[in-house]
Amino acid sequence: MTDQSRDNDTAPTPEELREQVEGTREELGQTIESLAARTDIKAQAQQKAAKAKSQIQDKAAHALQAAQDKTPEPVRDKATHAKQQLTETAHNLGDMIQSRTSEPTREKVHHAAESVRSSRGVLIAAGVATLAVVFLVRRTRRR
Repeated sequence: MTDQSRDNDTAPTPEELREQVEGTREELGQTIESLAARTDIKAQAQQKAAKAKSQIQDKAAHALQAAQDKTPEPVRDKATHAKQQLTETAHNLGDMIQSRTSEPTREKVHHAAESVRSSRGVLIAAGVATLAVVFLVRRTRRR
């Protein structure tokens, strides 16, 4: 009800009722959205994870900048030069290995690498299972 209809002690007009209904619908929609957001645990966890990731990245960037600021220029130049040399050597070594390896062998290696990439989940599960077995064996030997 509007203040005008209360003051006059008259019944609200159809237009006033429509406005009230629309306002109530809007409030109800906002309440439902708020409740849905509170119950969406996954979204909350994702938001918290994104916030933590951002904070960690900021801290890492700050630490990196602080380390760079404290590192003398000649040391940074030597590190940059060493990195370039290592990269170049790695590329040259890769080219040399590839040129000396037969095509069938390269294809087999490529196929094996693709197989490993496509079954990472299985490999991770196998690694976790292996660690669990090792842990259990060590635990039982200590007793």
